[in-house]
Amino acid sequence: MASRARVRAPELIGKGGWLNTGGNELTLSDLRGRIVILDFWTFCCVNCLHVLDELRELEERHRDSVVIIGVHSPKFVHEADHQAVVDAVERYGVEHPVLDDPELATWKQYAVRAWPTLVVIDPEGYVVAQHAGEGHAHAIETLVEELIAEHGAKGTLRRGDGPYVPPEPVATDLRFPGKAVRLPGGTFLVSDTTRHQLVELAADGEEVLRRIGSGERGLGPDSFNEPQGLALLPDGTVAVADTVNHAVRVFDPATGTLETVAGTGKQWWQGSPTAGPAREVDLSSPWDLAWWQDRLWIAMAGVHQIWAYDPADGTVAVAAGTTNEGLVDGPAAEAWFAQPSGLAAAGDRLWIADSETSAVRWIERAADDGADGYVVRTAVGTGLFDFGHRDGAAEQALLQHPLGVTALPDGSVAVADTYNHALRRYDPASGEVTTLATDLREPSAAVLADDDIVVVESARHRLTRLRLPEEAVRVESVAHRTQRAATDIAPGTLRLDVVFQAPAGQKLDTRYGPSTRLLVSATPPELLADGAGAGTDLARDLVLADGATEGVLHVSAMAASCDDDPDIEYPACHVHQQDWGVPVRITADGAARLGLVLAGLDAE
Repeated sequence: MASRARVRAPELIGKGGWLNTGGNELTLSDLRGRIVILDFWTFCCVNCLHVLDELRELEERHRDSVVIIGVHSPKFVHEADHQAVVDAVERYGVEHPVLDDPELATWKQYAVRAWPTLVVIDPEGYVVAQHAGEGHAHAIETLVEELIAEHGAKGTLRRGDGPYVPPEPVATDLRFPGKAVRLPGGTFLVSDTTRHQLVELAADGEEVLRRIGSGERGLGPDSFNEPQGLALLPDGTVAVADTVNHAVRVFDPATGTLETVAGTGKQWWQGSPTAGPAREVDLSSPWDLAWWQDRLWIAMAGVHQIWAYDPADGTVAVAAGTTNEGLVDGPAAEAWFAQPSGLAAAGDRLWIADSETSAVRWIERAADDGADGYVVRTAVGTGLFDFGHRDGAAEQALLQHPLGVTALPDGSVAVADTYNHALRRYDPASGEVTTLATDLREPSAAVLADDDIVVVESARHRLTRLRLPEEAVRVESVAHRTQRAATDIAPGTLRLDVVFQAPAGQKLDTRYGPSTRLLVSATPPELLADGAGAGTDLARDLVLADGATEGVLHVSAMAASCDDDPDIEYPACHVHQQDWGVPVRITADGAARLGLVLAGLDAE
């Protein structure tokens, strides 16, 4: 077996303590003899949720020798709230111990730079691999099998039950509901996300009339996997964003039938088709839906895009967004989004809750771009790292990770301002943002019901009916920036190195050209005098502009590796990808090199 670089793993520390351990505190010495996989995640991050799902099979297969530890490392202020972490662990079905690290202490100890990041620790307590982003489950599976063989032979592997202790189940009619829609008869259909079901509630929003779905994860005729968005279609059926199944389904309330109309059940990856017959094109975490301009529009949170499904010809296609994560307006094909999670159709506009940029945006037809041209604009929000609760003029107003938008009768938009526990309102006529209601626990959507608005209070497991007020509630203004510390870099030329080491038994796939891709940009764009743009080399010299003091480097990397065995006729291939947003501060004594690990260990 090839020698492997090893670094002693730092201790696990987190002010919030441990979850899913039955109240026990864990240390690395307690885990000695086991293979430990640290999953640095935060619950706002859709890529982190993808990795949770990627790891489920590995976790089950090697439960006697592998311990996965979730290290919750918050981006938003709300994510540092301990109860919010407790809720998220249940909401997303996390079945391993979780360390709540609100001050990013363990994140800093392991020099993590991105959500999600996976770190593998061998049974003797050494770090042997680090992976950023998605698509690494196969590589980690191969490494785990190597470590089991190696340490089984050495006698340093300790098998047995792990430290996971499941929490006690709680009886409620709904459990972390995601979205809702009002049916023509006045009842409500709710996506009961954590229980993998739809639930029809009576007009009072409380009495359960029926449950749709077995409650088990699946893509069968009677199953869902963490469903979210719902949209009433012209024929009276309801479209369902079946998020973790990466599919769009249609439920008929009259007959009870469920049909898949878009998606294959597999997650979309870079290089996959972006248009075609809807049942043959992969999707990625569809989060919300809206019927607008004779098509079903899809908030594709997993790839930071808006897609559209055309039932007339059964096709699906990208409608807006590049897959780059950020806030960039303009022609739809050039716009950047960041986990769009809520949609609402209103006349000539499609409103969007762009959660990771804490923004409200919209799509409309471009006045000078022909019948099919669309343009993206922003009403509220400035980017990935600014958020808070501030009312007033839209250009300075702040939200915190909104998940839903609702078109109101007067032309304004209600915003489920999820991490501020508030219902906000943006009025295009006045350009003002106000607060309609507070003390809502993680509102994720809202639906109109006559003169009322019914809010999905996800973390209170209920629908809450509010009278639409004529005057807004006043709140104290609060502004925040992400807690992640800026990286100090030197002025002049910065060497960017994205580290990628192909998993054991694999090599870079160059049969059809370069197997790697690197895309670099900056906020503000003027931060870089040279080096922005796309290329195939994972190393690049970036030239910082004279006089620049701070900003954010946006780095997107991808690598494809395949089985390295000439006897295999059809080698299995795997895509590894990650986006980094790295806040930087330019100082005289800063670093001249920025190393970002996609897979492997950074030797420098």
